[in-house]
Amino acid sequence: MINANERNILHMDLDTFFVSCERLIDSKLNDKPVLIGGTSDRGVVASCSYEARKFGIHSAMPMRMAKQLCPEAIILRGNSGVYSKFSNLVTDVIKDSVPLYEKSSIDEFYIDLSGMDQFFGCHQLATELRSKIITETGLPISFGLSINKTVSKIATGEAKPNNQIRIVNGKEKPFLAPLSVRKIPMVGKVTYKSLCDLGIKKIKTVQEMPHQMMSKVLGKNGISIWRKANGIDNTPVIQYQERKSISTERTFDKDTTDVIKLKTILTAMAQELAYQLRNGNKLTACISVKIRYSDFQTYTMQKRIAYSAADHSIFPVVFNLFKKLYQRRLLVRLIGINFSHLVEGGHQINLFEDCSKTINLYQAMDKMRKRYGNKAVINATGLGAKSIGRGNPFTGEAPPLLANRRK
Repeated sequence: MINANERNILHMDLDTFFVSCERLIDSKLNDKPVLIGGTSDRGVVASCSYEARKFGIHSAMPMRMAKQLCPEAIILRGNSGVYSKFSNLVTDVIKDSVPLYEKSSIDEFYIDLSGMDQFFGCHQLATELRSKIITETGLPISFGLSINKTVSKIATGEAKPNNQIRIVNGKEKPFLAPLSVRKIPMVGKVTYKSLCDLGIKKIKTVQEMPHQMMSKVLGKNGISIWRKANGIDNTPVIQYQERKSISTERTFDKDTTDVIKLKTILTAMAQELAYQLRNGNKLTACISVKIRYSDFQTYTMQKRIAYSAADHSIFPVVFNLFKKLYQRRLLVRLIGINFSHLVEGGHQINLFEDCSKTINLYQAMDKMRKRYGNKAVINATGLGAKSIGRGNPFTGEAPPLLANRRK
């Protein structure tokens, strides 16, 4: 058993990943301000180059505002399929080089090198792995190496662009102290504002505060922030396993030809699966609908789509497939939906097409579902369906309402 202070956790992050992929395809984009995302004024920025960031542009910013800040920026719609392929290339290099890694998003990895010091030297191994990724894929990548995930992730941010930092055991607090509390991974805009209102802007201030005070101010999150500010994080690296599909189906107690009932259940199924995709940070590229009739004949039809986890992209495909499959003269015994060709999303919905209002709407609905259960917010056409309640297939967690019933 390796002591927490003897761990070596490597965090690697591909620099401006979408932009870097586009520059591999077209070298004319090198050294120029590049914006990737929705190309209309209602779109949002999914990624931007460092040259564009100098103008104050950042991801999730409305594209109209980004254009005003940098009129000369080159704007590209982006291609999820291309980015997934490059991400898989990097994943393959890492998989062939280390025994335990976690892919936390399309462009971000945690790697546990604990115990490998006696064989290679963890810093040397991390340096060689970074060089190998750059050589074999052409993509710039940065890393942070320390005894835990939090310090390593923050170190990677400080190392960028295209560099590396190692925080030696025992130096975590001095490294973190002068940095902004915004650098702590779990500190978002709201928490940051709350801390600033209290005059807390640097991590050093949090380090010097009694943890009881942080608990009083921010509740349970206050303790977590205090621990991370002090370089304490025992979260393990979880072995990465790519899930290829997600599905659900419903067998009826009594066979039916009630089209309204069938569409109601399909809506609830599709909505629940799409939410689970977003909650699991996944996108699907293939949708299948299955119908089993009373004579037990089963028919399935599928369609490839652009990578998505958005209701408004998925629903029309589901209903179109159902329309093609459904034969009115036969009683239906079972219906089902399957999403396959899953990839790490990195974004909750399709930032290349959706406007900021759509993004905010999905995030608000998903937040309510996560807190109050999978039927807290539901499409009107799905109101008649019983809870699909499949839980999160990516984490194994049950929906909140089901979990509460088990207590």
